[in-house]
Amino acid sequence: MTRFLFLLRGGLILTPVFLMLAVPAQAAIHHVRPGTRIADAVHAAAPGDLIRIHAGRYDEGSIVIDKPLRIHGRGTVVIDGGGTQGIFLVRADSVWIADLTLRNTGYSYTEDRAAVKATSARFCRFERLRLEDTFFGIYLARSARCIIRGNTLAGEARRESASGNGIHSWYSDSLLIADNHTARHRDGIYLEFTRASVIRGNVSTGNLRYGLHFMFSDDDVYLDNTFTRNGSGVAVMYSRRIGMRGNRFHDNWGSASYGLLLKDISDSRIDSNSFVGNTTGVYAEGGSRLTVTRNEFLRNGWAIRLMANCTGNTFATNSFRRNSFDVATNSTRNESWFTGNYWDSYRGYDIDRDGIGDVPYRPVRIFSYIVEKNPPAIILLNSFFIAMLDVTERIFPTVTPETLKDARPLMREPDGRGTPA
Repeated sequence: MTRFLFLLRGGLILTPVFLMLAVPAQAAIHHVRPGTRIADAVHAAAPGDLIRIHAGRYDEGSIVIDKPLRIHGRGTVVIDGGGTQGIFLVRADSVWIADLTLRNTGYSYTEDRAAVKATSARFCRFERLRLEDTFFGIYLARSARCIIRGNTLAGEARRESASGNGIHSWYSDSLLIADNHTARHRDGIYLEFTRASVIRGNVSTGNLRYGLHFMFSDDDVYLDNTFTRNGSGVAVMYSRRIGMRGNRFHDNWGSASYGLLLKDISDSRIDSNSFVGNTTGVYAEGGSRLTVTRNEFLRNGWAIRLMANCTGNTFATNSFRRNSFDVATNSTRNESWFTGNYWDSYRGYDIDRDGIGDVPYRPVRIFSYIVEKNPPAIILLNSFFIAMLDVTERIFPTVTPETLKDARPLMREPDGRGTPA
């Protein structure tokens, strides 16, 4: 947890560092108006100058930024790539681009075309941009200590092969990605080999594949984001020491949809998140040493699907309500622990009135085990026969894991602090 707090402080100190580097005392202002070219102003500017683009439409693209500059719009500024090119190519440190509408890059099968593409750049800021009908929105490669904040990215993705990601980061470090809204891209936010970054307060909705997708990215923190109605929810793969807190995973529904997909992730915390109305709230495969606490699981098909290769995980003080299946697994063995959770289907008693059930609760229904082995059997979900089978299995468990039980089930739903309400 100390590492996560350090990352948060690191994200907050990016702003003064950037300002110190980017605003020299004698910065000049270059005005660009309709009928003149932005690229000409960039060429004429000295490092640290401000380029002020006035309201109007500019049919221009492939603008190379190779020196520290501030590029700001005044009024409604629209820069159109004509469907054939990206807009800004950033190849310098301390570039600040803000208050512009960038649109119509077209898509490409041969290049990672983007409205804003930064390569080997540090201390850059891309803020309050509106990106419309772009292939990639904002693309960072081998960049560090950059801020992407307050942007709206509205793609027109219809199929994955002809669409890019809203915010894309590759081999980058110490980023702050905050308060952005991404929709109708392949992935809303995609991170690969991106470490020590903070992703906070973003809304990612209606994307073809994932609202958030990250791979091989360690020591990142995801706070207070909203992921709704995406093709497959959120995927976290091949990563270590991840913190996910206060996020909302809602209405990711479909035959292959998850609120949160975890694959080969370790030493991470998933805390105080909301999983509502997903086909599967959390699907974990190859997860190890995960701490899953104070989360809400409400109206999901499966709240948690825990595969046999998950080991050493702890699920505590979570709330499970109105899910078709609270926990499912594909194994008769269990290497994870459940303790102190609230289960709305628990029918135990509390004689000593300490708020903890006096008999353990077994959250795995035998029918969930059958469905894991034979998915078409789901059509029998509400049948009388299955209800009787579940009751029998709870009394005389033969198939469901003997060790997968909550020995201290809560009698009342916990509040946001992880204590019974």
